[in-house]
Amino acid sequence: MLRLAGVSKVYPGPDGGARALDAVDLTVWPGEFLGVLGPSGAGKSTLVNMIAGIDRLTEGTVWVAGTAVHTLGEDERSRWRGRTIGVVYQSFELLPTLSLLDNVMLPMDLCGLFHPRRSPERARELLTMVGLEEHVSKPPTQISGGQQQRVAIARALANDPPLLVADEPTGNLDSVTAEGILDLFVSLASAGKTIILVTHDESLTARFTRDIRLMDGQILSNDSAKGGEAGAT
Repeated sequence: MLRLAGVSKVYPGPDGGARALDAVDLTVWPGEFLGVLGPSGAGKSTLVNMIAGIDRLTEGTVWVAGTAVHTLGEDERSRWRGRTIGVVYQSFELLPTLSLLDNVMLPMDLCGLFHPRRSPERARELLTMVGLEEHVSKPPTQISGGQQQRVAIARALANDPPLLVADEPTGNLDSVTAEGILDLFVSLASAGKTIILVTHDESLTARFTRDIRLMDGQILSNDSAKGGEAGAT
């Protein structure tokens, strides 16, 4: 599903700039629920940006689902990302002037996949899946933070991407709500989605099929898949 080889990212600045990632090698198999752990400043969010093609790498190669992401132009990356990767942010990034239904349908429209009948049906199915079928017409400001994160997950799934990447998705949530969000990710992984979840919370490791640890832009450990499931996929 994913292969990073020698990926480095250097942000320009004095004294040679800041190296956020340093020759990272990583393989992720289909159906894995991979945890990426590390403290603030370790390079976790930069790694997400490299995987999702949000930012350009300085060195190395990134392959996702057979596509050489590092070779794509900006417009090509945007179209590819919309169809291949669902990204879930800690800050939700929902549009406050749109209903929940319209927020979920937005990726379909941006990727040229909107259909007058099928798209609303798909959005309603996803909002029902995350337990928000009674709130589809509300704007994000009228629901809780945990519910907004569920909408963000539904939106990330709008185009049925094979890969879901979540950057600290439970960081702003209370423990009970965060547990519900993690249960949802586990169920999605069990259904066949490949999920990469970035966190600094060490207590979440039992949820992952495998976890890696970043420090100063380098992978310090790359544990084998728990129970052998991901490695056998």
